[in-house]
Amino acid sequence: MTQRTAHQEPGTQGPLQGLVVVDLSRALAGPHATMMLGDMGARVIKVEAPGKGDESRGWGPPFVGPETARESTYFLSCNRNKESVTADLKSAEGVDLLTRLVRHGDVLVENFRPGVMDRLGFSNERLHELNPRLVILSISGFGHDGPQGGRPGYDQIAQGEAGLMSLTGPDPDTPTKVGVPIGDLLAGMWGAYGVLSALYERERTGRGKVVRTSLLASIVGVHAFQGTRYTVAGEVSRAAGNHHAAIAPYGLFRCEGGAIQAAVANDALWAKFAEVVGVDATDPRYASNVQRTAHRDDLVEEIEKALLQRPPAHWLALLHAAGIPAGEVRTLDQVYNCPQTRSQGLVIEVDHSSLGPIELPGPAVRFDDGGRLRHLAPPRLGEHNDSVQAWLEEHDG
Repeated sequence: MTQRTAHQEPGTQGPLQGLVVVDLSRALAGPHATMMLGDMGARVIKVEAPGKGDESRGWGPPFVGPETARESTYFLSCNRNKESVTADLKSAEGVDLLTRLVRHGDVLVENFRPGVMDRLGFSNERLHELNPRLVILSISGFGHDGPQGGRPGYDQIAQGEAGLMSLTGPDPDTPTKVGVPIGDLLAGMWGAYGVLSALYERERTGRGKVVRTSLLASIVGVHAFQGTRYTVAGEVSRAAGNHHAAIAPYGLFRCEGGAIQAAVANDALWAKFAEVVGVDATDPRYASNVQRTAHRDDLVEEIEKALLQRPPAHWLALLHAAGIPAGEVRTLDQVYNCPQTRSQGLVIEVDHSSLGPIELPGPAVRFDDGGRLRHLAPPRLGEHNDSVQAWLEEHDG
């Protein structure tokens, strides 16, 4: 990026090194987007309200740390690789600080309700007057326009309204949310994707643009085959528990003392799988995937009748040996202590200013030639007020 180099902590190099992100977002969708940019080496300056900060600082339990410096594990999950400054954006001092940050920034991220930035005096037009190269990411609940434009949104509400809960759960009568705030997380990912696209375009045009996404859009955008099942074939899919809607056998199967998962995605794998579990592969009900899907209940019953004779480890060994994709169902402690998880850089250690050394889930992207070498702990509220002011004074000249 053709941008003057921002101050960068030693060891924080990455493909976005030198990029400055002004983060006005809070809760999860926006902070997840800016954390992704920070993971790639951008300098992320998080602007928070004095005294309370990002609302997720109060989301718990659990809280950790000394009584005088309690930290929410929710906040810790989505704010690594950032600096924190405090500012009341309704005050003259806060307006001045944000104005200076915008002038020296490359990206601004906000997830206020539509209209809030205008009322604060920082409409998109004003932001581009201050810095024509600024890329603006705006995340909303249900979109910025349309018949419900401006409607507030939280993750579980969006999961329901975007159809995801109708596809998730044990049966059609038990709509179920995903176990993480997937709408927020996806909105952050789509947002970061849009920002990088706009930055690439800026290299050609010299100007930034506004990028928009929403919780609604982020979920509809990943409907995948469930979406075309309706838009093309006219079928309304409903929750089918732990088995794939269009492939069989593909799902979770009970064993003696536990369960395993197997994905038998073609007829060649089916022949191998049937041999392992002792099911007749030539049964006309199971001759093709279409037939197996139509007779899924009978098939699952036959498979589990065999699997219930032995524990999961026995069957996993046989399935792995046969080249059939299969796995166990792990708890999170097992995941984070798994050697494979750690070998992929999915657990990182950071030095927090009040908690000391802590481990965090790590970024999901790696680079063969290194990338970011050192990660920064999520900041204490206002921890970088002085250093950011010093940086602004240096660059204001």
